[in-house]
Amino acid sequence: MQSFDLFIIGGGINGCGIARDAAGRGYSVGLAEARDLGSGTSSWSTKLIHGGLRYLEHYEFRLVREALMEREVLWAIAPHIIQPLRFVLPHHSGLRPSWLLRLGLFLYDHLGGRRKLAATRTVDLAGPLGAPLKPAFAKGFEYSDARVDDTRLVIANARDAARHGASIRVRTRATGARREGDGWVITLEDTQTGATETVGARFLVNAAGPWVDRVIQSTLSRPDAHNIRLVQGSHIVMRRLFDHDRAYIFQNADGRIIFAIPYERDFTLVGTTDRDYAGDPADAAISEEETAYLLKAASEYFAEPLRREDIVWSFSGVRPLFDDHASKAQEATRDYVLKVDAAGGVPVLNIFGGKITTYRRLSEDVLDAVEKALGAKGRPWTGKAALPGGDFAVDGLDALDARLAEAAPALSPDTRARLVRAYGTEAIAMADEAGPGGRADWGRDLGHGLTEREVSWLVRHEWARTVEDVLWRRSKLGLRFGPDEVAGLEDVMGGLVSRGRRQGLAAE
Repeated sequence: MQSFDLFIIGGGINGCGIARDAAGRGYSVGLAEARDLGSGTSSWSTKLIHGGLRYLEHYEFRLVREALMEREVLWAIAPHIIQPLRFVLPHHSGLRPSWLLRLGLFLYDHLGGRRKLAATRTVDLAGPLGAPLKPAFAKGFEYSDARVDDTRLVIANARDAARHGASIRVRTRATGARREGDGWVITLEDTQTGATETVGARFLVNAAGPWVDRVIQSTLSRPDAHNIRLVQGSHIVMRRLFDHDRAYIFQNADGRIIFAIPYERDFTLVGTTDRDYAGDPADAAISEEETAYLLKAASEYFAEPLRREDIVWSFSGVRPLFDDHASKAQEATRDYVLKVDAAGGVPVLNIFGGKITTYRRLSEDVLDAVEKALGAKGRPWTGKAALPGGDFAVDGLDALDARLAEAAPALSPDTRARLVRAYGTEAIAMADEAGPGGRADWGRDLGHGLTEREVSWLVRHEWARTVEDVLWRRSKLGLRFGPDEVAGLEDVMGGLVSRGRRQGLAAE
């Protein structure tokens, strides 16, 4: 039976971030994800690294400060998948007064030690930034946060964990865990073949996100567990609503805010909603009510009302917020809570809540608990070391694009830009793997610049097993692929995965 210092249930951003931190400090680490990495809450976010401006109204100053401090840390270690984004906040005369917005933005600029991100400024919306808006919105503010490719951030953490020796198992469900002697015996099931195995661990982490209580109830046999509040957040993706590169943040009469964010070059992402959810988080889907809410809320600001027929995609996910018994879902804390159960001297740590922006700090807090139980190994390190592909300057995307153009001149500019922003310097490694000196064999273009070479990389290095893994998580090319192109990709994927299984497929 294989044994680990630390075993993690759940392959979202928290689980993979913990695996990276722990493996880099020298602990032996195993991780099991029942589906695909990042396939739960982590892939259904608003795609932002942000402090959470509206949380200031709920006096969550510590959470906002910690998140603001993390923005530039994460940008520095992953400049390919995290980039600064300017947000335009129109002043709505019937809602929060101008002085309150100024105060909130002043705090937002100064709470978190902002250094490289641009400061807040007042903007005249009579110009280009206000062109898509109704004339009533003549003044506003502009401030900084950042955008992120959420699932690629998960994958990058998992890759770095694996590079440091972690064993990452996808499509592997933890079906049972029991304390035995001075450790845990964990039963795992391959969800595709049904094969089972047992592994041992000295410390167990439950990072199952919206399924965290279910793991406590079934896997850990605590049927009375109730710690989280499931809150559904839904988004719609529209055909591009405006031409500039800023995002909008809109206030609503119900006290909530929504965003309208440039997305995948030709689209605009609008969201999110906040409502309590009951049921299996895997079944979450946007409701008619939520769709109508987002269309109406955004249309309060845009000069051209949003039309249902311009929605090209929608997605919905469930956030596992710690149940602090807030009266409304939108008021529930976004902070995380860690609880250690060390019965019999054999610890399990359960994670409740959290957000993408603070995943790295959460991981460090988990490692503090691991050190207390198992003894210290190494030191905190993840805030300085680049994630895979992120070993270049934060302003170095254009230079990296030029390097890729030299290494792979056959690729179109659009494809190069996508590869650089998805893989960073690993796009150069992909080109080198395909063939030296600009003579790379990328294989067939399966559609919209997705080549056989890239798909092979995703299967061999990034745990991709299905078309959905490739089109909707490791890329967003599902927005562009037609049925014939999907069928072609399925054929290629089938061959690669079958061959990989015969060869003992495992990402490095």
